[in-house]
Amino acid sequence: MDIDFSAFENLARSASSEEGINARFYDRSIKTDTIDEQGFPVFKNVCFCEIRIKDNNSEIFDQPATEEKKRRFPQEYSRYLLSKKQISSGTPLEQFAFLSLAEVDSLKCRGIFTVESLSSLDDFKAGNLGIKRERDLARKFISFSKSNKSIADMQLKEEKYQSKIRRLEEEVRNLRQELKSKGE
Repeated sequence: MDIDFSAFENLARSASSEEGINARFYDRSIKTDTIDEQGFPVFKNVCFCEIRIKDNNSEIFDQPATEEKKRRFPQEYSRYLLSKKQISSGTPLEQFAFLSLAEVDSLKCRGIFTVESLSSLDDFKAGNLGIKRERDLARKFISFSKSNKSIADMQLKEEKYQSKIRRLEEEVRNLRQELKSKGE
């Protein structure tokens, strides 16, 4: 997996769009007014923008992202788009049980959003970012996952063979009954 660190590093170096204000774009699941065929509510992902003001923890503005907010906070929105691009082709760090929430957030600040992108870091880059331990955990996880896929593939094959054996046994029973009924 190829990580576009240059684009992310440019974003990280640039100051926040507005001094004293921290904006974060993220997806939130929202219940729609629609009901599916089985009678269950339908949900959809909606991009939200959370705005925090420095030195004021009591006021947090969290609402669906508008075009105005995307223009107002272009670096933050670009960071959100980069994370979505990376996550679409990998396993989100949140699903990687070996990392704490703090470690996940720390990696995201470094432009790493998936287990695969973390495992693909070379020694130099992992050393510079101070995340060799996390990278090694990700590599072990990927290695074990590949082994698990082989096991899952073998299990699927086994299930197909078992199904075929049951079908053939049923055919044999039917043929025996047919022979038995003709012989009587």
